[in-house]
Amino acid sequence: MANPYLPMWEHIPDGEPRIFGDRVYIYGSHDNADTDEFCDFCLKVWSAPVSDPTNWTAHGIAFSTRDFPGHPADTDWTDGRLFAPDVVEKDGKYYLYAYIQNAPGCVAVADKPEGPFKLISRYKHNIENHPDGGIFIDPGTLVDDDGRVYVYCGFLRSYMFEVNPDNMYEVIDGSFKMDIIPNTAPFNFFEACSPRKINGKYYMIYSSAEPTSQLVYAVSDSPTGPFEYKGTLVDSGCCYPGGNDHGSVGKVGDQWYIFYHRMTNGSIMSRVGCADKITLNEDGTFTQAEMTSLGFEDILNPYLPTNPQMACVLTNGATITERTPFDQCITKISDGSVFGFKYYDFGESSGSEMKCVIKLDNCYMSGKIHIFADGVPMDAVEKYARPIFPDEPNAEAKKAARADSSSKVYGFSGKLLDEFCTPEYTGKFGLSRDGREIGCVDFSSNASIVTATVEGLTGKHAIYFLVEGRYKGWGGHYMDGRNLFDFYGFVFQV
Repeated sequence: MANPYLPMWEHIPDGEPRIFGDRVYIYGSHDNADTDEFCDFCLKVWSAPVSDPTNWTAHGIAFSTRDFPGHPADTDWTDGRLFAPDVVEKDGKYYLYAYIQNAPGCVAVADKPEGPFKLISRYKHNIENHPDGGIFIDPGTLVDDDGRVYVYCGFLRSYMFEVNPDNMYEVIDGSFKMDIIPNTAPFNFFEACSPRKINGKYYMIYSSAEPTSQLVYAVSDSPTGPFEYKGTLVDSGCCYPGGNDHGSVGKVGDQWYIFYHRMTNGSIMSRVGCADKITLNEDGTFTQAEMTSLGFEDILNPYLPTNPQMACVLTNGATITERTPFDQCITKISDGSVFGFKYYDFGESSGSEMKCVIKLDNCYMSGKIHIFADGVPMDAVEKYARPIFPDEPNAEAKKAARADSSSKVYGFSGKLLDEFCTPEYTGKFGLSRDGREIGCVDFSSNASIVTATVEGLTGKHAIYFLVEGRYKGWGGHYMDGRNLFDFYGFVFQV
């Protein structure tokens, strides 16, 4: 599956990948499409063969704090929301460590990695002045080679402890340790501890506080530290609506992946799981992953329809919305919005030209959709930006918002997409200024299908769309920020 790697209607954030036997399992929270709350009252499990991580199977509800059809509540002292679980194997049993909102966390066990998990106990501890009141937020668990078991938790401040391996829930006296990962620079711990042991070293993956969309990591020779900060693994807010992030690394077959999540439905609550390839270097460091549309695919087919939820670039307020389980779209598309998809293989010969067929809905106004291969160069951004007229409202403030204080406005933000065009991003994430426009198509009110004649491409390319509203005169500022249309996908034809 491409990103998101689970079905488009499923929302599993905070994903912890675990390889058990010949399958990769994903354990995470469960979000909903239409909500103003993080997480649900149940935990679901999905898995895929290591040999084919594009083929995911649903195992249903594995643990819950409320009654669901066919699955009664697993806790009798709370019905709070379930957050960010982890699962480890020890002696042939699978142990679930669950964080429950505003209630003491708990440990459950199953005979199979997919569950269902049955409650063993809440944590037993003698920790005085527990930093989060015994909730044990975002537990990440490590079973070491010697059989010792360590749990890492925390929000804004991290902590760890060792549990009795004979029962898996009793905190060993004297093992509690605060600030295993500092919340000061360069570590900047926020939340989402996820421990891994790789080639004899102890890796801690976690969410950075600056920004929270980054998953970063630190490495130690010991499970109790000290840890050395190593850098960023992925930034899910790179040219995409930012929010929190939570995930980890997993080696699926011979390939390492970083598992993370992205925001949808115009909020930070409705999140979907994504994965991208990541490289483990010989010195034990990871090279920061590029956020793409690929997921577990090696390449995308441009001659098959692309679902809009596969966008890995969304700028200028554009967001993905799920209307029903059958249709998702990019909405809040205004003058200057850019959305992009990476990467496609156009083959060895597509001819001198192709067609790009685009599906729209709720098209209220008119303008142009510019289609680019490999990046959106600055001269194109400047060319299509609306001028700021001296006597329009807030003209000087709009100019001041521009990095170069020029007399152009780009969308409702009053500035160019500076973060989209900096050398740091262009070099790291392939948003090259060397990209080129390969075609353009007009849209107007009530348009549903528009077709552009575009330059023929061969080989591997990213595809970007830049939307230009037609309103360029003095009154154009009245149209700034208005939704021009909803984008339902595209396909190339030869």
